[in-house]
Amino acid sequence: MSKPPELQHDLERSLPAIASISSSLSQSQGFSPYFLSPEKRKAISDVRRTFCLFVTFDLLFISLLWIIELNTKVGIKENLKDEIINYKFKTSFFDIFLLALFRFLVLLLGYAVLRLRHWWVIAVTTLVSSAFLIVKVILSELLTKGAFGYLLPIVSFVIAWLETWFLDFKVLTQEAEEERWFLAAQAAASRPLLYPRALSEGQFYSPPESFAGSDNESDEEGVGRKALTTQEKEYVRQGKEAMEVVDQILAQEENWKFEKNNDFGDVVYTFEIPFHGKTFILKAFLQCSPEMVYQEVILQPEKMILWNRTVAACQILQRVEDNTIVSYDVAAGAAGGVVSPRDFVNVRRIERRRDRYVSSGMSTTHSLKPPLSKYVRGENGPGGFIVLKCPSNAKVCTFIWILNTDLKGRLPRYLIHQSLAATMFEFAFHLRQRVAELCSKP
Repeated sequence: MSKPPELQHDLERSLPAIASISSSLSQSQGFSPYFLSPEKRKAISDVRRTFCLFVTFDLLFISLLWIIELNTKVGIKENLKDEIINYKFKTSFFDIFLLALFRFLVLLLGYAVLRLRHWWVIAVTTLVSSAFLIVKVILSELLTKGAFGYLLPIVSFVIAWLETWFLDFKVLTQEAEEERWFLAAQAAASRPLLYPRALSEGQFYSPPESFAGSDNESDEEGVGRKALTTQEKEYVRQGKEAMEVVDQILAQEENWKFEKNNDFGDVVYTFEIPFHGKTFILKAFLQCSPEMVYQEVILQPEKMILWNRTVAACQILQRVEDNTIVSYDVAAGAAGGVVSPRDFVNVRRIERRRDRYVSSGMSTTHSLKPPLSKYVRGENGPGGFIVLKCPSNAKVCTFIWILNTDLKGRLPRYLIHQSLAATMFEFAFHLRQRVAELCSKP
């Protein structure tokens, strides 16, 4: 069955925005080192290398303190002979140096040479160090030697526990998160492309140009369109409701309250919405065409994980009709891991207008994604992405992100607000990097 001429014309106009999806996927796979194949990634991560440097510092610092202690009136040679050859547990510092050497060799063997990704090695070194130092302080006569009798055991004890904290809360956590991004990117790359061939009736495509307040896109069953179920009509209604709220927020820009800005000129505002509460609004100016942002952010959300580190996963659960989809999204942790990853089920409505592209959405439910035990299920109020065209310059645009979310869980409100603003700035940073990379390609 052939399409009506008007629909065919609009569809053809929408194709340039999605025609480069196949090539953009291959380009984006080379964008970030986190998504390279394991054999092409760095042999050792930056955070693990920092940990190894800290372990080396541990040995060198304890050695320096021991040398200073040896360099007394009697001389280093006599003191070395006394502490090593005539070793006495109660009076010698030599065993504390050997303890630092033990930590150095075991930790570098485990985490630099073998590159283990478990905490058991450092658990052993910390347990041995703690037990030995406690016994040493209780039974020895080091405290009679003055300041160094206190300093060396305390420094050795503190550094051993700092190494444990750094590995457990920084190294292993960050590497696990990077591995999760890599696996998610692999999964996204292995999925079929959103538009693998010519579009046919019923497939989701960039919607025809629409006008604010128009209701005729989805209410009538067009030629070749299947009838919507009751649940699908509810998804369409939710999408339109979110779109109405987004339009109202945009119309009241003079009432937005300034919160923060950054060196790139990005600004975060807040706005109180009746029945929905505090809403965060990011406004950023981008040196690229609005169509590029429309494609990267709105048309292909599943591929966003390839360049956006604030998103851990995105999956299209259902394409309801031309303008409406239901998606499953997982937001990466924030605030240094204090805010754990959250997952959301959202309904999205997409509209193309003469002066802008709009993707509005809000939380919904779907049978394919009930709440999971490994994530806290968040809830999004009305919000979305807006890409404003510049009337005088087709190569620049203004990007707006409206975010109204309840992260659930027992988190202080001030911490939530700080993490949301930081997440929005990070999103803008990755988006700016992404469009800069695309613009640099011929």
